Amino acid sequence: MSQLKVNTIRHTGASSDAVTLATDGTCTAKITNNLSNRNLIINGAVTISQRLGTSNTTIGSGATYGPDRIAARTQTGSGHTLAQTADGPAGFKYSAKVTIGTGGSPSAANKNYLYQTIEGNNVAHLGSGTSSAETVTLSFWVKSSLTGNFGAAIVSGAADHSYTFPYTISSANTWEKKTKTIALPTSGGTWATDNSGGLMVMFDLGSGSDFEGTANQWNSAFDVRASSDVKLMATNSATWYVTGLQLEVGHATDFEHRSYGDELARSQRYFYMHLNPSEGGPSANYMPVCTAYFDSTTQAYGIINFPVTMNHYPDLYKVQGTNYFDLRIDGTSDLCDEVLLNRSTPTSATIYFTGNVSGTAGKGTMMRSNNSAARIGFDAEL
Repeated sequence: MSQLKVNTIRHTGASSDAVTLATDGTCTAKITNNLSNRNLIINGAVTISQRLGTSNTTIGSGATYGPDRIAARTQTGSGHTLAQTADGPAGFKYSAKVTIGTGGSPSAANKNYLYQTIEGNNVAHLGSGTSSAETVTLSFWVKSSLTGNFGAAIVSGAADHSYTFPYTISSANTWEKKTKTIALPTSGGTWATDNSGGLMVMFDLGSGSDFEGTANQWNSAFDVRASSDVKLMATNSATWYVTGLQLEVGHATDFEHRSYGDELARSQRYFYMHLNPSEGGPSANYMPVCTAYFDSTTQAYGIINFPVTMNHYPDLYKVQGTNYFDLRIDGTSDLCDEVLLNRSTPTSATIYFTGNVSGTAGKGTMMRSNNSAARIGFDAEL
């Protein structure tokens, strides 16, 4: 009777695709490019922009979000903007664009950077600050109107431990890919492993000297640049773009392109835009918000369920004004001005409409938009 021999495939995690056949009949497969869930960055290809679409937002002194999960803050000069823009290297439709308005020389304590905070639950396996700390690789595509060495960093969630390194932009206004491999620290720093911020990936835009440190080593400080790095903030109208952001264990692999739906769901854990009439099709008016009831003659309450469980109890994100909303009652419309948050959980929220509202307590109503500028969203950013 003949005997069937079954070859065994062993995955080595090496950096190229190949199959090696051994003399004992076994073979070793080197597979990397198709492995999923490698990228710890959410929205690394900048495809999701629930708040703004491709519109600019002016960057403030606190966290300012443009495209989903991508934030910036500036404390030098004025009029700087952040946007999702239809510009990218081959294989990428969009990028995040920073445009400097009126720049200047930062004072020592000025924070000027773009960043993403990664949830502790998603980086717990990295073992940062322990003897089992992993090695990670950050890769990204970047271009700028300026050239030279720019600062980037990996920073602990508590901003008490950091590794800053330079990357070089060689040609102005030209997409260039950058890769940096970093051994995470075996001690030092506070690295959350729960639903708070566990690790931050940061790109300096020209921060002050308080945030400068020795490059290419772990420092017990919040450092995002070396003293000699370019300060984008110092040049009026300077531009800087980034896309293809990927942070992964081990060495660099091809960018993990996730589906739009998958990336949207991941983003909605931190921000969910429930009402955006400008994306509602032929008519911006009368887009549904929720069904509700009049708790009193001047307030109507409704419940909104979120599509995914959010990171924590979210705050209400709103854009409102005179007659921005409509309550449909007994075949007529009651225009109102203001929406407020009553209560929220990670899975739902109760909102109420007030301001110029008139109804009968106990009656049902349908809440709708009445202005293309109206917005209702929920913010659970880290």
